[in-house]
Amino acid sequence: MQLGRLVALLAISLLVSACTPQWQVIGPPVDTPAFTDKAFHTADGVDLPMRTWLPWDRPTEASIVALHGFNDYNRAFDAPGKGLARRGFAVYAFDQRGFGDTPQRGLWAGSDQMIKDLATAAHLAKAAHPEKPVYLLGESMGAAVILAAVAQHTEMPVDGIILAAPAIWGWQTQSSLNRTIFDFAMATIPRAAVRPNGVYREPSNNYQMLRQMGRDPKVIKATRVDTAFGLVELMTLAFDAGAKLGPAPRWLIMFGDREDILTTESVGRFLATLPKLPPEEGRLALYPQGYHMMLRDLGAHALYDDIAAWIRDPAAALPSGADSRPD
Repeated sequence: MQLGRLVALLAISLLVSACTPQWQVIGPPVDTPAFTDKAFHTADGVDLPMRTWLPWDRPTEASIVALHGFNDYNRAFDAPGKGLARRGFAVYAFDQRGFGDTPQRGLWAGSDQMIKDLATAAHLAKAAHPEKPVYLLGESMGAAVILAAVAQHTEMPVDGIILAAPAIWGWQTQSSLNRTIFDFAMATIPRAAVRPNGVYREPSNNYQMLRQMGRDPKVIKATRVDTAFGLVELMTLAFDAGAKLGPAPRWLIMFGDREDILTTESVGRFLATLPKLPPEEGRLALYPQGYHMMLRDLGAHALYDDIAAWIRDPAAALPSGADSRPD
């Protein structure tokens, strides 16, 4: 009888644990953060794999800390990193916690920790090039982290932020059905990993790059429910941050007309919250042929030219003209 009760208790405890979200465990500070040749070494002793692109034929004009999107990793900046380095900028792109080759892969680290990592990386980029300005470049989720960080007034030595298709599909613009499904899944199967079969989206016109991502084992294909919930919480912070953007740091936000990941409503409502600032303080660029992964689209060199021109002279019009559309 006692054995039967023990088995029943164990079964109940397993069911309860399966219904409990699981987040990353972050250790205490034990070391001095640093950029190494292959990693961003954090205060808690974790090595986040990092790739670096440096100018090889000209002096460095500025350093850029680059953050990848959801389920992706630092390889996302292979083409942008090379393109921006060719234009005179040092680019540092690291795997954010839970993605790529990081420990506790697949588990959500939390918005606060992601912001802390970004702030530390910004200080390290400044230390690597003390006389040069520092910029933050984010794609999708990475841009959401940057928005949330700036809104929280994190002390970062940052001169400007560049956001490519920032992930702003927060609870403010989620349907009531989506919220109900999320709440039910979090209460019943938060640790289940879901693969979005049967859902087709066109995130880029660079089909070779998309096929490579599909074959890349470092790109997460099945997402845990609790991790997806954490992403929506981050996007909620990012959406609210739009209205709080100020002239410092100055900002460049880029969206594409062919956006097929974020909803039209979420993007439109977010854009409506942006403060009206002089072009040299805040600038919006809308690309007619741009997709969600616009930094890796075919023809993305035009965006690299825009980014370089904006960093050099934030008051001047962008070479592509994407900032001059009346809509």
